[in-house]
Amino acid sequence: MKLLIKQAKIICSNAPFNGDVKDILIEDGIIINIADYLDDLADKTISSENLHVSIGWMDVFAQFSDPGYEYRESLESGVEAAAAGGFTNVMIAPNTNPTLSSKTQIEYIVQKGSPFAVTIHPIGSITKNADGKELSEMYDMHQSGAIAFSDGTNPVQHAGIMIKALQYVLANQSVIIQIPDDKSIAENGLINEGIISTQLGLPGKPAIAEELMISRDIELAKYTNSKLHITGVSTRRSIEIINEAQQLGVNVTASATPYHAYFCDEDLMDYNTNLKVNPPLRTKSDMLAVREAIAEGVINCISSHHTPLHTDEKNCEFEYAKFGMIGLENVFSVLNSHSKNLQTLVNQLTINPRNIFGLPIPNIAIGEMACLTIFDPTVSYTFEQSHIKSKSKNNPFIGHRLTGKVLGIVNNHKNIFN
Repeated sequence: MKLLIKQAKIICSNAPFNGDVKDILIEDGIIINIADYLDDLADKTISSENLHVSIGWMDVFAQFSDPGYEYRESLESGVEAAAAGGFTNVMIAPNTNPTLSSKTQIEYIVQKGSPFAVTIHPIGSITKNADGKELSEMYDMHQSGAIAFSDGTNPVQHAGIMIKALQYVLANQSVIIQIPDDKSIAENGLINEGIISTQLGLPGKPAIAEELMISRDIELAKYTNSKLHITGVSTRRSIEIINEAQQLGVNVTASATPYHAYFCDEDLMDYNTNLKVNPPLRTKSDMLAVREAIAEGVINCISSHHTPLHTDEKNCEFEYAKFGMIGLENVFSVLNSHSKNLQTLVNQLTINPRNIFGLPIPNIAIGEMACLTIFDPTVSYTFEQSHIKSKSKNNPFIGHRLTGKVLGIVNNHKNIFN
């Protein structure tokens, strides 16, 4: 199949044509020509007034719920959601049933995910069953295709286990991923502790529960000289702590979610359970700090924290609703709506995550296999439920006006267009 992309601005800092407007011809998944103008006959032609193209986007933390919770999401529906959001690569959390804590479970994901246009990278659990008690066989999982290690939504609480995990992965230069949450502090907290939690009469989760965990894990990473990635950073002080550690040469990186840069605890005044997440939505000052850190590149990459949940798990009293929202389909448009620098944002979606997790970086050049995301950063639209490809619909952005749309992806010799 021949695909012709017409007059697209190339946004790819490692490409020779970065910033140029070019026609790109792809045949059977291989870029065969790039020029100012091409008139080749093609099976499909993509053309738009403000067409942009970059190497494929990568999400570093999502849940596809397979195996065990396929009523929420399957690998197939997760891939559809990812492709709709412009992602060619997605790292999936280990919080399945059974947990991704063995070689067999990693091989299941790798093999079942192999035919898709979106490349799925399983994250192996740090501990068996992600229960924080005993280290899993991380070496075997790495050999089978685990890209990194994390207990996902059950962050490791025990410092002794965490330090062993950081030491263990030194042999294969893997990365430990941690959601920063000290559960011994306000274990029953539902939203950020502050004025809003008091007004709503809901138990709060203070920012210090996040910041203490970040400080602890940075010290452990410094001690072991190992690689640590903190995902879901949500407070101004957390950003400062991470930035200070990076300046001192500690091997720590960070990702933030689009929703922590868009919503704050003030948006919970109507008890919208789709906004019940962990780490929780923080103050408006924290939200603006996350937004600024993304814009300035202090946040290294983006994590959707895509968490599909059944309607019954959200349509209930706030106290009983499960934590999490979906969002793969609108990651770019949410961030782009506040972006000050498109090149920085694209780097956070493309080159940075691959550098952090040791993946080769694709290129937009003749003879290369096409790994592309095609998008228009200028289109303004209202996000509707019809845009959601996930099995679950727990997305609080429905009805919001956003800027920037994904038109399609090209990856693994396959094309998917919206």
